[in-house]
Amino acid sequence: MTTAAPKKGPNIAAIVIIAVAVAINLLVARLMANWSYSWFPPQASSAAPYVDDLFALETGIGSFIFFGCTGFMGWVLLFNRAGKYDESDGAPIEGNTKLEVTWTIIPLVTVFVIATYSMNVNMKLQTLGPKHKYAIGSDPTALMEIDPIADVGPIDVIARQWSWEFIYPDGVRSSELHLPVDQRVNFRLMSEDVLHSFYVPAFRLKQDIIPGSIISYSLTPTQEGRFRLRDAMFSGAYFSQNQTNVIVESEQAYADWLKAAAGQPLQPGLDPGRALYDRRIARGDKGWATVPPAPAPMVNDPGDPSIPHDA
Repeated sequence: MTTAAPKKGPNIAAIVIIAVAVAINLLVARLMANWSYSWFPPQASSAAPYVDDLFALETGIGSFIFFGCTGFMGWVLLFNRAGKYDESDGAPIEGNTKLEVTWTIIPLVTVFVIATYSMNVNMKLQTLGPKHKYAIGSDPTALMEIDPIADVGPIDVIARQWSWEFIYPDGVRSSELHLPVDQRVNFRLMSEDVLHSFYVPAFRLKQDIIPGSIISYSLTPTQEGRFRLRDAMFSGAYFSQNQTNVIVESEQAYADWLKAAAGQPLQPGLDPGRALYDRRIARGDKGWATVPPAPAPMVNDPGDPSIPHDA
């Protein structure tokens, strides 16, 4: 008569080690998530806190997975590695249903959490309005309805290779974008040649500008200062120079600037790619083929690019 082997109890030591490791990993992931807030420029729009919170969540989840996987591999290498001359296969784990269900459900839930949070953030931003296609040579602004909850606008944003032009409702034109603080501003984004991108890192917002389409876009700046507008879409040889300042100021200062700019005659605006193109021509027009920069836009206020920006 044989007796059944006694059942083994749970490995308390292993459970304690895993629990401590998970707790430490959670702490490190939380620290990484908090640290991620310092990686960005100042929050200068109403959208920035939502975007930063989403990024912190993704940083925390990614850190937990990264340190968990690398920590597990380090533990195995230190304490469970095979002997020097052991070339045998490891124990087979094929058919472990519990393990397969676990490593399927955990990533699925993680992706759904991030997706749900991302959709909620996108709903709160309420930045992107309608988009209309238009025929070249026609007036695209006639197609676009105004954002009904905007306080200012619409301001026409015209992107070119390689310069920016901003046209305000009263007809004032500028090479630097002026905005009143804590006011929702509506833009009409247009391109006269190729793909561009309206990107202000301090606002945490980016919108591609598509030729042949006019796009309604709105945002609310929340901090006064000078912030950098960058063309984040590769649009040719000098697209990295296609930058200008966004000047966020008080409502009174914004009104005063509009009044002063309206009294100035039109003059050539900023043309940041021209100097590099002229230098190329002076050297014999060598290198990869490119197109000459568009003529500088005629504006009332070209701005002063020598003034340092905050972010």
